Amino acid sequence: MTEPAETAAPDDAGAVRLTAEDLRTLFLFESLNDEQLARFVESGRVECHKGGTTVYREGEPATCFYVLLHGTIAMTRRIQGDEVEVTRTEQRGVYSGAMQAYVGDRIGQNYSSTLHAVTDSELFTLPATVLAASLREWFPMATHLLEGMFFGMRANQTIIGERERLLALGSLSAGLTHELNNPAAAAVRATAVLRERVTGMRHKLAMIADGRLDGSRLHDLVELQEDAVKRAASAPPLSALATADAEDELGDWLDDHDVTGGWELAATLVAGGIDIEWLEQITGAVGGENLEAAVRWLTYTIETELLMGEIDDAVTRVSTLVAAAKQYSQLDRAPYQTVNVHDLLDATLTMMQAKTPEGVRTVKEYDRTVPPIPAYAAELNQVWTNLIDNAFGAMSPQGGTLTLRTGHDADRVFVEIADTGPGIPAEIRPRIFEPFFTTKAVGEGTGLGLDISYRIVVNKHHGDIRVESSPGDTRFRVLLPIVPPV
Repeated sequence: MTEPAETAAPDDAGAVRLTAEDLRTLFLFESLNDEQLARFVESGRVECHKGGTTVYREGEPATCFYVLLHGTIAMTRRIQGDEVEVTRTEQRGVYSGAMQAYVGDRIGQNYSSTLHAVTDSELFTLPATVLAASLREWFPMATHLLEGMFFGMRANQTIIGERERLLALGSLSAGLTHELNNPAAAAVRATAVLRERVTGMRHKLAMIADGRLDGSRLHDLVELQEDAVKRAASAPPLSALATADAEDELGDWLDDHDVTGGWELAATLVAGGIDIEWLEQITGAVGGENLEAAVRWLTYTIETELLMGEIDDAVTRVSTLVAAAKQYSQLDRAPYQTVNVHDLLDATLTMMQAKTPEGVRTVKEYDRTVPPIPAYAAELNQVWTNLIDNAFGAMSPQGGTLTLRTGHDADRVFVEIADTGPGIPAEIRPRIFEPFFTTKAVGEGTGLGLDISYRIVVNKHHGDIRVESSPGDTRFRVLLPIVPPV
C-alpha cells in the first residue's frame, strides 16, 4: 500500500494541500502542465476519513470529485432494496464522485453510488465546479466527445425504450384483436342460425295452431314451452360420455314415436336439459298425432334459447375485453390516481391471454384487504406486462405455473409475480436491472424491460423491486407505498 505524500502540508487556513509534484505522481494528473496543476493545487484539499465512515451517499448532490491517496475504499449501490458492494480497492489514484460534472446543469448532478472508507483513508478532493470548468477549458474537443457520447446513449436508451413499449403494445393489440374476433364471430354465427330457427318456429306454430289443437291443449303446450326455456337456461353441462348416452336414449324414443330425424333433434334436446320423462308430457298435452310438430316447435324454442345464451356470452366477452383494454391503457382516466392493484393485474392478464404459452396455468393469491394506492396506473400495467412476459418466457416451452400474489404491511403494498422456470443464475442476478442487459439471443430482446420497470417503480413511485430466484421458483416482488411520499 502506498504511503501518503510526505510533501502534503496544511496551508494558512489549516487545510491540507498537495503540491504540484504530489499531484503529478497520480496517473490522472501526470500529463498536466505546471499552470494546470497549479489550479488544482489551489482548489483541491486532502480529506481524512476514519475507517467505517461514509464519504458520500448515493443520490446526494454531487459536489466533489475524489482521488484516493491512501487507504482502502469501497463503493456500493442500492439494488432491489439492498446495498450491494460493487468494488473495493486500495489502488492509489483511483477516482470517483462527480464523474459527470463536465455536462453541467443539463442533468441532475447526484452521486450515483455510495463511497465508504473501509480503513483510515486520505482522498484528494476537488470541487465539481472547478473540475467541470477545467475540463471544458483545457480539453474542449474531448469534453464535446464525452457529452455527445453521454447524451447519445441517453437518447438511444429513450428511443429503444419507446420502441420496446410499441412492440409490446403491438403484440398485446394483436392478441386483443384475436380475442375479440372469436366472440364476435360466434355472435354473428349464432345470430344467423337464430334467424333460421325463428322462421322455422313460426312455421311450426302455424301448423300447431291451425285448429288441430283446442285452447286447453294449446295452453298446456305453451306452459311446456316456458318450462323448456327455463331448463335450457339452467341445464348443467354433461360429460362427453353422458351426453352421448343421453342423445342415444332420446333418439331411440323419438324414433319409436315416429318422429322423423330424431337423432338430429336429440342433440339440441339434451343440451337443453330435456329427458324422456319430459317428452312424455308432450304426448299427453297434444296427443300422438301432433307429437312431431310439437316436438319440433319445442326444439326450436330450446335451440333459440341456447343461441341467445351464446350471443349473450359472446357480447359479454367482448364487453369484458373492451373494459380490460380501457383499464390497461387508462386512456380515459387521469395519469395519477388511486387504484386497486387487483384490477390492474386482472386487466393485464386479460390483455396477455393470447400470449400465454401452452401448458402454463395462472394462480391468483390475492389479499383482498390490500388498500387502494396512489399510482400511475398505465405505467404500473407496463411493469406487470414486463414481469409476466418474462415469466412466460422462462416457462416456455416446458410449461409451469404463474402465480400472482398480493399483500401489504404497515405502509406498503406488495405484488409478487412468481414462475416455476429454471431460475436466474446467481452470477447475472445483480445485472438484470441494468439497461441493455439481456440473456435473450441477438434481436430478440432490448434488455430494457426490467430497467424500465425499475425506473417506474423506484424513481416514479418511490417503491422497490426485489428478486429471489432458485430453480423452479423465481419471484419478483414490487413494493409500492400506500401513502404518497411528501
